[in-house]
Amino acid sequence: MTRAVASEVPASTSLDKSSKTTAAKQCIFREGAFLFILGTRQEIRNVPNYFIMNAKINIKLLITAFICCLVVLYFLNSYRQKQVLLKIIERLSADSRAAEVLVTDVRFDPQLQKTYTTIKFLEYDTKLNPLPAKYFTFSGNIIQFQSMVIRFDDLYVKRGDSLRGKSAYIFMKAFVLSDHSVEVFEINKANSIPSGYKIEGPVSRFENKFWEKFWQYALEPKEASKLGIKNAQIEAPGTKFIPGMLYTIKIEHDGGLRIDAQPLPKILKGETIKVLQYQ
Repeated sequence: MTRAVASEVPASTSLDKSSKTTAAKQCIFREGAFLFILGTRQEIRNVPNYFIMNAKINIKLLITAFICCLVVLYFLNSYRQKQVLLKIIERLSADSRAAEVLVTDVRFDPQLQKTYTTIKFLEYDTKLNPLPAKYFTFSGNIIQFQSMVIRFDDLYVKRGDSLRGKSAYIFMKAFVLSDHSVEVFEINKANSIPSGYKIEGPVSRFENKFWEKFWQYALEPKEASKLGIKNAQIEAPGTKFIPGMLYTIKIEHDGGLRIDAQPLPKILKGETIKVLQYQ
């Protein structure tokens, strides 16, 4: 019995060592697996953070680019509006631009006992190109031309300001007053782009808006003062129109309209000029 017991003791000891070794290996394996899984999870967590950081950076870049585009568009639009305004003012206030009037016909109506006078009204643009002529017939020869004249502050006139250094004007109507009636012909309509004033190319929103506000700017003191307008008024210079004379309507830089008259060149007197159309 003693031998049997003695022989069983080493076997038990060997089993304990083996189980401890196995348990240690399992423990190491579990720790390794845990660390592996933990590291993998951390890497997985880091992946979204990477994309989120990149997304944030991209959004910031897009916002910055968008703001830059808006700034560029704003300055481009401002520059374009200024160029349009310069061209509009040039057409309104150019000293070289004038209107000429010529009596083309005078006839007497025996039934009505009236004398009718026909005039040719011709405006020129800033390049001295004639605008389409207009013909008006009145039962009198004392003819007036109604115009809107805008005077800017003297400071702008003295400095020769590019936008407000000259008076601005626009012809509105030609008319004759009599004791019992008024004969009126329209030259340019209010609240629209007058003939000869339209800027070349497509009509811009700014150009339309300018002309829509033109009368408001001119006739309302509060709005006018913001633009440096001294005063705005309707003037109607007139004179007696007779054959053989050339009448020129001009505007002074710091004043109103005036009508100058001079005889036609002698070579034209007594001549009827016929113009043939060549194809």
